[in-house]
Amino acid sequence: MLKKEQTVKKDRHNLFIVPEGLLFVIPSFILACLSFFFAYRAMGFLLLIFSLFILWFFRNPERKVPEEAGVVSPADGRVVEITQVTMTDLINGKFTKIGIFMNVFNVHVNRVPYAGKVKSIVYKKGRFFAANNDKATLLNEQNAIVIDIGQGQELLTVQIAGLIARRIVCWLEEGMAVSRGERMGLICFGSRLDVYFPKTFQLKVSIGDKVVAGETIIGVVE
Repeated sequence: MLKKEQTVKKDRHNLFIVPEGLLFVIPSFILACLSFFFAYRAMGFLLLIFSLFILWFFRNPERKVPEEAGVVSPADGRVVEITQVTMTDLINGKFTKIGIFMNVFNVHVNRVPYAGKVKSIVYKKGRFFAANNDKATLLNEQNAIVIDIGQGQELLTVQIAGLIARRIVCWLEEGMAVSRGERMGLICFGSRLDVYFPKTFQLKVSIGDKVVAGETIIGVVE
């Protein structure tokens, strides 16, 4: 089952690997060592390779937030959807929606797209369609984060579980002040993030573009 986790210990999140990854790396590495000790070398090599893959998957590189003002991508990956939508639920009004698909080779640490104050966090259970499928936005398990960006405007970021993802991690809490490019969580093993920003922002990416979390500008104030 997918689990949603929250923590406010931000100083834990600047390690070379996110702490959540250790839950996978340590047991597999111990099993690899035991396999070698008991002369099960083939199994040991497989477990060692798995350990290294998990270590690499949960990598947590530093990012340089651009000086240019604007909305930065909350995820590494590829833009798979751009639509104009009218929202009446978590946020109200007309917004530009950008869908970003993360495959298993992308860095999966998510970052805050714009500075402000976390207004609400809403978690919803759902299904596990492939994250690059537009149905994932409506039907998959997801975690929605509304940020008050000032001047009466709000920005919505939605972490969406994918076909094999079974865990959404969010490090934010309601009422927390956040900075642009700050780490905010992750989704394990292939997933998607949708960003909804106000129509007062001009779109800076196109479908098919590759984006980098915390660095690629996806929208600027007109």
